[in-house]
Amino acid sequence: MKKNNPYFKYAALTFLLLVVLVVPTIYFLGMLKQDDELRFSHYSYYLGEDIPVNNEFSLNTFDSTAFGSIDLGVSSKNLYVKLDLNDFDWLNSDSLYILELTNPAFREVEMFRFDKSGDLVYKEISGTLVGSSNPMKNPNPFFNIRLDDELNSSIVLRIASQVPLKFEAYIFPYSSFFQNYSFSLIIISVYFGIMIALFIYNLILYFSVKDKVYLFYCFYILFIALAQLSISGHSFFILNENVFLYEVSIIGFTTLSSIFVIPFIKLFLKTDEYIPKYEKFLYLIPVSYIIALLLRLLGFIEFSYSLLDLNGLILAICFFTIGIIAAKGNNRSAYFFLLAWSFLLIGLVVYILHNLMIINLGSFANAPLLAGTAIEALLLSFALADKINILKKEKEKEQLDKLEAVKENERLIKEQNIYLEKMVKSRTEELELTLKNLQNTQTQLVNQEKMASLGQLTAGIAHEINNPINFVSSNISPLKRDMKDILELMDVYREKGKLEFSEESKEEIEELEEDIEFQYLLEEVDQLLTGMEDGAKRTVEIVRGLKLFSRVDEQDVKEVDLREGLDSTLILLNSTISGRIKVNKNYEEIPMVECLAGKINQVFMNIISNAIHALLDHPIEGREPELTINTSFKDGFVNIELKDNGIGMPESVKEKIFDPFFTTKGVGKGTGLGLSIVYTIILENHKGTLEVESEENVGTVFYIGLPVNQKG
Repeated sequence: MKKNNPYFKYAALTFLLLVVLVVPTIYFLGMLKQDDELRFSHYSYYLGEDIPVNNEFSLNTFDSTAFGSIDLGVSSKNLYVKLDLNDFDWLNSDSLYILELTNPAFREVEMFRFDKSGDLVYKEISGTLVGSSNPMKNPNPFFNIRLDDELNSSIVLRIASQVPLKFEAYIFPYSSFFQNYSFSLIIISVYFGIMIALFIYNLILYFSVKDKVYLFYCFYILFIALAQLSISGHSFFILNENVFLYEVSIIGFTTLSSIFVIPFIKLFLKTDEYIPKYEKFLYLIPVSYIIALLLRLLGFIEFSYSLLDLNGLILAICFFTIGIIAAKGNNRSAYFFLLAWSFLLIGLVVYILHNLMIINLGSFANAPLLAGTAIEALLLSFALADKINILKKEKEKEQLDKLEAVKENERLIKEQNIYLEKMVKSRTEELELTLKNLQNTQTQLVNQEKMASLGQLTAGIAHEINNPINFVSSNISPLKRDMKDILELMDVYREKGKLEFSEESKEEIEELEEDIEFQYLLEEVDQLLTGMEDGAKRTVEIVRGLKLFSRVDEQDVKEVDLREGLDSTLILLNSTISGRIKVNKNYEEIPMVECLAGKINQVFMNIISNAIHALLDHPIEGREPELTINTSFKDGFVNIELKDNGIGMPESVKEKIFDPFFTTKGVGKGTGLGLSIVYTIILENHKGTLEVESEENVGTVFYIGLPVNQKG
């Protein structure tokens, strides 16, 4: 029965992931469903050179027809498209509508409107080369459409593009267009936020565990996210609205992601173990992507896109094959990998179904790919986190084996001592001394390893968090000041507007203020800025506590304020203490103490942790758990008193608490080295004093005395 438990656990975890990820995704895609009544179903068009348009009859005959969408590939000629508003019988002449094309990469899209006699009335231009045409930063070209009895129902578009001529045209009511735009902006923001969070999370893991698989993975998800932003058109604004860089970015970011995904897959799925003869050929995939990028830069646009699609197919086949082989070899990470890539393929299939017009996602056509890549990134992050758990279990097993070996050695030494006592009594003292030295050496080695790991981890996390939180903290005050200036300017505009604007304009402004709840919006902005400032201050306090506790840069004896060490220890244990244990701090003025700060912090951590376990693991009914810390100075010694009101210890236990490997905790919860290390640090390393008083059902008190001057 026990052998089936791990498989049941993995099956349950997989099912949970499917429920948590798939159900919201299905609901999410359902919200993106577009009404077919908004899409133009009939397109008349022709390809030709750029010609001046003076009236509807100056254009060549529209000799070609397309239904549903236009897909003509790459062409150096201009595409002229004719749309007819009479296709929509629900349009209202008193309303404003928006015409949108679902391709954000068109360089120029020019719209022409004509009167009843066919004369050109006005024209409007949009596209990536016309930055001023898109002040609201919507990636797709769009135009305002008004219905007028004097205007012809025909709309003519001239499109100039360096990317494939593929798009659909939609006409939206004004409010629906902005609702869709806001929703798509939320989708992109959430998606990019998730991917950036995963990037930072895995980058921190890399610096913590120094495993290159996390480094390759974090850059893979970064560039795959940027590639998706290029497909949706949002990277155009990230790239400073540089048209050439944006047009190349779709292939460029995909190429960069392929460069990092191959070494990630090699390390993650252990290809050197499962396909050792073929793993070197995996690098042909990024080479092929680089060739596609070079072809795009050299002007072979259509061929580069075809090669890009072929590379994607080859990549999917190779990765699925490797994943299946690794899964058959009982590689646990391979199951996460296959599940993650399945979601990516599902998103790709939905995207292809949209392109084939089997389903209609409209301007949200790339949403399945966003969902697929986001779920893939999350699942692979879970897999990497699972890898940490595996490594942790292996390390715990290794440490347990070492501990068992140490205990076995101790048993053999004791037996040898008994045997030697019978043979030569004079050798007994020498052997006992040897045993004591061995135990001290073992304790010191464990202590050094534990402190080094803890110090590096806390210092690394503090350093990584410190930079971004400093950036946030330093920018909150300027942001508040700028918001104040903006609001003051807005108040001036409002006051001047009361004098200058017409009554109709004033009414429109008042209606807009009511619609957006302007006063509530001002209060909410102030609350958000205050919350950001409080959160940043709290994070700075935690980072400071981590840095004070780690002290990895202070290996020599230095003067230290012990109260700071106590506070940093309480900060690190705050998640365990907060709301459950009352902490009383009675700090008297004490001088700076010469000591090894990192080791003293370890003393505080071990003793306070033991007190917390005693209070929480064995609560006393009707008594509030309390931890009291007192500091004082007397006769050249700084005295620290750590007191709890827990269950206390019997005399038989108190006599052994400083012995190595003695513990009262359950199996796997303690090594019995914590208080032995405390004893060594206080008495041997710092020439201090250490006493303990304990009474059952009353509590325990540790008295620590440290000389102010070690040399004295």
